[in-house]
Amino acid sequence: MSDLASRKCVPCEGKIPPLDDAAVKNYLTQLPGWEKINQEIVKVFTFRNYYETMAFVNAAAFIAHQEDHHPDLEVSYKTCKVRYTTHAIKGLSENDFICAAKVNALVK
Repeated sequence: MSDLASRKCVPCEGKIPPLDDAAVKNYLTQLPGWEKINQEIVKVFTFRNYYETMAFVNAAAFIAHQEDHHPDLEVSYKTCKVRYTTHAIKGLSENDFICAAKVNALVK
């Protein structure tokens, strides 16, 4: 588990600037499979069946509730695309990377 996964999100009310490109690149080195697309970080998770996909979705939803930081999820039979951004700052914050690390830890 990455160091990011052991951290806790902090409330963001739009009073901080989005992370710059250098910080985003640094964080992405800690998150296998994630990529920056526009102002989001994105990863597609693949599973063997619908049951596993939905178990993952429920676990990701629990993380979102615990961290009070919510991804956009696109769910299909064997995949779930997870997208994080911090809407309050119209870009990426450390919270996005913390939650992405926690979601990564759900699967081997």
